Amino acid sequence: MPITLNGDTGIQTPMYNGTITANAVTPSVNMKNRIINGAMVIDQRNAGASVTPTANTYTLDRWNANISQASKISIQQNAGSVTPPVGFSNYLGITSLAATSLGAGDYYIIQQPIEGYNIADLNWGTANAKTVTLSFWVRSSLTGTFGGSFSNSGGTRSYPFTYTISSANTWTQASITIAGDQSGTWLTTNGLGIVIYFGLGVGTTYSGTASTWAAANYGSATGATSVVGTNGATFYITGVQLEVGSTATSFDYRPYGTEFSLCERYFQKYNGNSVGTASEGGFVAVAIYSGTAGYTGLTFPQMRTGPSFSYSSLNDFTIFSDGVSRTPLTNFVTNGSSNNRMEIYLNWGSNLTGGFSAWLRINTASGFYSFSAEL
Repeated sequence: MPITLNGDTGIQTPMYNGTITANAVTPSVNMKNRIINGAMVIDQRNAGASVTPTANTYTLDRWNANISQASKISIQQNAGSVTPPVGFSNYLGITSLAATSLGAGDYYIIQQPIEGYNIADLNWGTANAKTVTLSFWVRSSLTGTFGGSFSNSGGTRSYPFTYTISSANTWTQASITIAGDQSGTWLTTNGLGIVIYFGLGVGTTYSGTASTWAAANYGSATGATSVVGTNGATFYITGVQLEVGSTATSFDYRPYGTEFSLCERYFQKYNGNSVGTASEGGFVAVAIYSGTAGYTGLTFPQMRTGPSFSYSSLNDFTIFSDGVSRTPLTNFVTNGSSNNRMEIYLNWGSNLTGGFSAWLRINTASGFYSFSAEL
């Protein structure tokens, strides 16, 4: 599960004298920061609403809750409505919903998987492995030593790390440096290159010695504070950056449109108010090939790989033809996809004329369809 960062204790440094100045948060279009949505500004799935994960669940874009037991935490963009650190507008907020005792095999983790293409230059797994630095702003109702980890795709190499929160309910900036791993297999393709874990409570099976590489699957450091161990405990994080080098530098604040496009490589959501390649105002052209069946080809910005397809409910969709909404839509069947196109067969209840065209309409405010190519 985890990877480790170099700092002996997970060094915590209040960079920029504890504040972020105009020079500390600078707009960028490069990829200095290998983390996507590190400022927690994109939330396509939930639009700021709270979610209670029941399994491996994506929350804010690119941030996944990896948990062993359901319904022990809630996650929300800007949970608790506290003021973010200077220079930031959003954060990912986690609240413990119970005082949960950890079994040896339990784990509660927020993580970001990084695509291999985006870490290929690090040369991990070779003698030329580069040093990296992870930095972030964090706030918790608890104090103590907290943990996390880096890991490869197979969970065969990991590096647990620690950092300290000394003051409750106070934003603290943490910085941890790690020498790149010269062993193991680190993918440099469109597969999982590196996954970074932030532990919220991890049992002994998945906890390891801090600040050392291990041939094991660790998600946090031994003895780290368990957020889920305290009912109502909070853990907020933002400004997450992973960069090459031994020093944490100013946060790589990319333009919103750039950040959104980076997120869309892994997840895209369209609803009744969407206007884009795949859905013009919630309408998609459909070719009718029989009275109650047709097909459509959905196109979308290029994704990491051919995505999976999901939708809210058949009741949220109608077939619109000759000025009349035909309902209900009775079936969606995907028929293969590439990384920018998917063909879907449709069925509906009312009889239409084969050989003509119609529109697929998202006809409720809560209706949506989405594509996922997450790692």
